[in-house]
Amino acid sequence: MFTSRFERLAIALLLEMSVAAVARRLGISWDQVDSIMLRAVERGKQRRLPRLVRHLGIDEKAVKKRHRYFTIVSDLDRGEVLWVGRGRKRESIDAFYDGLSHEQLHAIEGIAMDMWQPYFESTVAHVPDAARKIVFDKYHITAYLTKAVDLTRRAMMRDKTLDRTALKGTKYSWLRSFANLDRDERRDLSALRSQYKRLGRAWSMKEHFTEFWRYRRESAARRFFADWYRWATHSQLPEMISVARTLKRHFANIITYIRKPITNAAAESLNSKIQMIKFRARGYRNEGRFAAAILFHCGGLDLLPAHPKS
Repeated sequence: MFTSRFERLAIALLLEMSVAAVARRLGISWDQVDSIMLRAVERGKQRRLPRLVRHLGIDEKAVKKRHRYFTIVSDLDRGEVLWVGRGRKRESIDAFYDGLSHEQLHAIEGIAMDMWQPYFESTVAHVPDAARKIVFDKYHITAYLTKAVDLTRRAMMRDKTLDRTALKGTKYSWLRSFANLDRDERRDLSALRSQYKRLGRAWSMKEHFTEFWRYRRESAARRFFADWYRWATHSQLPEMISVARTLKRHFANIITYIRKPITNAAAESLNSKIQMIKFRARGYRNEGRFAAAILFHCGGLDLLPAHPKS
């Protein structure tokens, strides 16, 4: 067993370094450093007092290959991870809600999430008036539109009746936002859009949809979507027609963004940290340790042992 002072040093180092690096620095084993981290997380969870959280973010993170995921719930206002659950089934998020009090459930004002049915069903079952509080995350929706553009590009790359020479190597030009392109890139993309008109139309639909998020009146946003939907479904582009129909099916909780403009991007710093933890997780031996590492770095927990007595 290590002294309180030693564990405080190890925890300070762990906040900046990997488990393996701390083990080398302190001259102890990987397992010993890992145990210090696990104790710190358990200590922090026991010290965490129940609080009312107004805005939740529910997201999934791939843990390993073969479609293994964590469900991560965060406090969007504080930018802290509240809970990590294995999988992305309904019971994955049920376990979080089951741990909340009646008062905590009623205090929730908004929930940002992907259009993933198990998350939606669990939230509706637990959170009062949830159907009006769920906001389908705009960055996930942008990802759906971007994927539809890429699928259109792939279909054209398989079309041997086209001259695809200029299309090769242009994947990321179509996927990036127009606002993020420099002058030369915009000029090159404009030329590509003129040459490959079907793909140019798909890209234009994806880019034009960004206007939806700027509306502040629901009536205007609904008119915009109706016009965009008509354009997309009459485009003769199967990939865009499919995503347009998906958005229409889920529109009741897309339009909620106009009243409550929350998004999981509010936890962008968390996502960056979790990606770094995932990178470091090459050294973790199981998913439980990865989950503990997420709470260690992103949970806003009181991790330190009591001050040593003088």
